[in-house]
Amino acid sequence: MFSNEQILAALKNVEDPDLKKDLVTLGMIEDLKIDGLKVSFSVVLTTPACPMKAMLENACRNAIKHFVSADAEIAINMTSRVTAPQQQLNSNIKNIIAVASGKGGVGKSTVAANLALGLSLNGAKVGLIDADIYGPSIPIMFGLEGAKPLASEVNGKTRISPIEKYGIKLLSIGFFTDPNQPVPWRGPMVSTAVKQLFNDADWGELDYLVVDLPPGTGDIHITITQSFPIAGAVMVTTPQNVALADAKKGLGMFLMEAINVPILGVIENMAYFTPAELPDNKYYIFGKDGGRTLASTYNVPFLGEIPLVKSISDSGDSGQPVILDKENLLSPVFMDLAQKVAQQVAIRNATGK
Repeated sequence: MFSNEQILAALKNVEDPDLKKDLVTLGMIEDLKIDGLKVSFSVVLTTPACPMKAMLENACRNAIKHFVSADAEIAINMTSRVTAPQQQLNSNIKNIIAVASGKGGVGKSTVAANLALGLSLNGAKVGLIDADIYGPSIPIMFGLEGAKPLASEVNGKTRISPIEKYGIKLLSIGFFTDPNQPVPWRGPMVSTAVKQLFNDADWGELDYLVVDLPPGTGDIHITITQSFPIAGAVMVTTPQNVALADAKKGLGMFLMEAINVPILGVIENMAYFTPAELPDNKYYIFGKDGGRTLASTYNVPFLGEIPLVKSISDSGDSGQPVILDKENLLSPVFMDLAQKVAQQVAIRNATGK
């Protein structure tokens, strides 16, 4: 017969590699039950998209077998409770993740769409705001051209009901404007419209709200970063020097004292080209390691590379982002990126850095 103290003492040998403390000290062990040789408990992770879920489960199992008894019959429930920064939009939205780029055409919206879906596919509750007022592309990427959100009454106030598709909630300025007409709005009108996407929508409870920002550094970036508590920003770039020069300005903006948004990491899109007939070859058409070097220069995480593959843009154009196609080799690439972003959010929330 084992005691709770024995099991917890064993589990104190299992450390969260990100937070650098053991699972017991972090309060991640719950519902411990012992019945003869049977031991059951829950490990409460800080995100359902934790990339180390299997590793931590095995470590818990091995710790009990080694420090308590090799005969123990162990049942572990790997669950999660998404953490939030100390300051947040409201009690319903835990983390706002900004996806940004220094210039247009680097695949920022593609990354934002697949990132949001990746977090959702890992079990999180996710929303996606298309804040690219002048060039909204989320309606096309989700096959929602011509869609119009409905209004609902919530606590006596009229709220916009985000459109739900593929398990996530969506709002875009493109739902409210004519796609064939430009949006000739001045700064104050833009700022008001963006705030409405946040404040006037019935988002419900969300673990993550992903925001697809416009390229560059402008009114919308300042409005969002100064009006809402951003958990962190993801910078998307391509390898060539022109894109990197603009990405540096974008990173610099988030790090300015007046804005002070943590950088979750850099993603390099169109990193290399691999022909279908030569799957082992990589051709660095736009240069090599630009995103990695940028991340190193600013001492922020490099989250990964996305190759230049036609199926990514084809999927977006067809209204079904590539991560949803389990047969596509790029699906696990985006899943990995989503897990790494969730991992960085959890680290920032735990450390406050």
